[in-house]
Amino acid sequence: MTIAFEKNGTTLTVKPEGRMDTATSPELNQRMQPELQGMNAVIMDLEKVDYVSSGGLRLLLELEQRMEECGGSLKIIHVNSYIIEVLDMTGFIDILHIE
Repeated sequence: MTIAFEKNGTTLTVKPEGRMDTATSPELNQRMQPELQGMNAVIMDLEKVDYVSSGGLRLLLELEQRMEECGGSLKIIHVNSYIIEVLDMTGFIDILHIE
């Protein structure tokens, strides 16, 4: 999995590429942890993500909870129709902030 990080003040943009599944989500989570220090907003750009499994959904939910606990926010952008369908079927579309 390729992951790009961009910081703008206290906003972190995370741009993963490929699949967010049980094999790749732990790596994404591990690489994201040091980048989250001092951030109060995270933008997860899924433009280059073509598949999300339960492992990817879990990562998004945990990130949402972490940001809420510290008074921050998570916004998910550039979500393709397949991933929107998965988020809708699982009810995550009502939990996560998706643009």
